[in-house]
Amino acid sequence: MLKLLWTDILFFILLAGFVVLIVRARGREHLRRPWRKVARSRSAVVSLVILLAYLFIAVLDSIHFHPRNQGENGKSQYQAEVISVLDSWMTPIRTRVEKTYSAPFSSYAYAKEMIRQPDGSQLWDYPRLQYGSAHLADPEHEKTADILATGMKGLGEGGLIWLLSASLVIVWRSRHDRIGLAESLKRIALGRTEIPWRAVLLTLFLILGCSGMLGELGLRYHVLGTDKVGEDVFYQSLKSVRTGLLIGTLTTFATLPLALGLGILAGYFRGWVDDVIQYLYTTLNSIPGVLLIAAAMLIMQVYMARHEDEFASLALRADFRLLFLCLILGMTSWTGLCRLLRAETLKLREMEYVQAARALGVRQGVILMRHILPNVFHLVLISVALDFSSLVLAEAVLSYVNIGVDPTMESWGNMINGARLEMARDPVVWWSLAAAFLFMFNLVLAANLFADAVRDAFDPRRAE
Repeated sequence: MLKLLWTDILFFILLAGFVVLIVRARGREHLRRPWRKVARSRSAVVSLVILLAYLFIAVLDSIHFHPRNQGENGKSQYQAEVISVLDSWMTPIRTRVEKTYSAPFSSYAYAKEMIRQPDGSQLWDYPRLQYGSAHLADPEHEKTADILATGMKGLGEGGLIWLLSASLVIVWRSRHDRIGLAESLKRIALGRTEIPWRAVLLTLFLILGCSGMLGELGLRYHVLGTDKVGEDVFYQSLKSVRTGLLIGTLTTFATLPLALGLGILAGYFRGWVDDVIQYLYTTLNSIPGVLLIAAAMLIMQVYMARHEDEFASLALRADFRLLFLCLILGMTSWTGLCRLLRAETLKLREMEYVQAARALGVRQGVILMRHILPNVFHLVLISVALDFSSLVLAEAVLSYVNIGVDPTMESWGNMINGARLEMARDPVVWWSLAAAFLFMFNLVLAANLFADAVRDAFDPRRAE
């Protein structure tokens, strides 16, 4: 039975809004021109492919439902637990929980314990893992060959999917350019296309190949180790993708109405309207952001404690806290964009076409919607693209100081927070921190490179 959480609904509404903007942009040449420039950038399209891979994971993890099981009377019934499509897909990895820490690809636990031998004696040694490489009788001699064979199998599966995708691109380009399949393949292979399809397909091959290898290896090993309670770190890293993307996108959902509305109103009407709005965002900027977020999260926790009946499950509690965090981040991060839009609107209201519209008696609302908003939209797009990566990093920092998402929710910040005390162990437990850093680094780097390309394309001073 489908069970969409509030963050799921808002996330899909925001994705639908992006799709509508893309469709509308296709019909306007002044918007298509800069996007064509973005599409010609090799770094931009490679970054976009990586971002779409993260988005695919987040979408799978945002479709929640109650799973079915067989009841005592033989009839299927829905469980109270809420899981996502990604959880269901990764059930073999999700349910394989060890006792405690284990290193990546290890066959033994990371801590010694007393092991009872078949003859009744006890030995202080590292015990075998219950699931990791349990199919091997002699891990020391068999593991390397098995990892290579399993990895090549996964690479082959990913390669087959890539071949299908590449074939579809070649056929589509052949029909679009009205050339033969061989010529289309030649142009893509030699990099002679306007859009760098060769870079796109190479990036897609790396993603699908690595995904296939990690998927096959994850069924037999803990490829990124396990944490303190024995959960697979690779599974936690993938689950954290949704949290990072929701922080970046839903915060924008809360930021844009305030920044757009107040910034344009302040710049266009000036006078007492401008004074009130300036006083509002100046006052808000004078409050330390971390203290304001901490106070808001404390109020939220008090509310949840007083209304426990409304949050019967851990999933609902974690979802409400994530939604509240996105809202409070949006309430504290709109001031910079608002100030930028105010300055741009002050310039636009003096332009000849705006003055002519006012002289002809055009209503104020029509002027704002037809003349002001479209001409500041490029600033909104640039700001959103540049701020996304900073919001992803903000979640990690806030979770590190325990005012971020719920501790039961998988996030890179919670992974870092849980791993920081283990860095003092001997030997060091490093893989949780490394996994969170790797996944977050790839997302932030791709977002920054794509944002740079969007900024260059939409900046009027760099227009061709």
